[in-house]
Amino acid sequence: MVLKLHSAWMVVAARNWQSLVTFYGQLLNQSPQPCISNVYAEFQLPGLRLGIFEPKASDEGEFAGCTSGSMSLCLEVENLEAAIAHLTQLGYPPAAEITQASHGREVYARDPEGNRLILHQAIVANP
Repeated sequence: MVLKLHSAWMVVAARNWQSLVTFYGQLLNQSPQPCISNVYAEFQLPGLRLGIFEPKASDEGEFAGCTSGSMSLCLEVENLEAAIAHLTQLGYPPAAEITQASHGREVYARDPEGNRLILHQAIVANP
């Protein structure tokens, strides 16, 4: 049997749903669609849907004890310095300096739930 997929997306549990939805709305400059208050919100990114949900009270134990999220969300940006300035303006500046990787420049930050954000600017090949 073959797994036939129609789509895939990443969904993040939020202890403070409104804070995380507000953060990603401001970071991505969009309103979530669909959005069910204190239940679920979804952001449309190029090639990815990012969902944020508030766990039901009966499921809270599954997410308890986490001091930081285990997710890493990599966002490839056109201008790394501008992206850093935007993130800093939202109150979540990167914790370290820009690093040079083999595939480009990047910096690490955290969202309000402690999930790691990687802002990445690819190396542009010389024509």
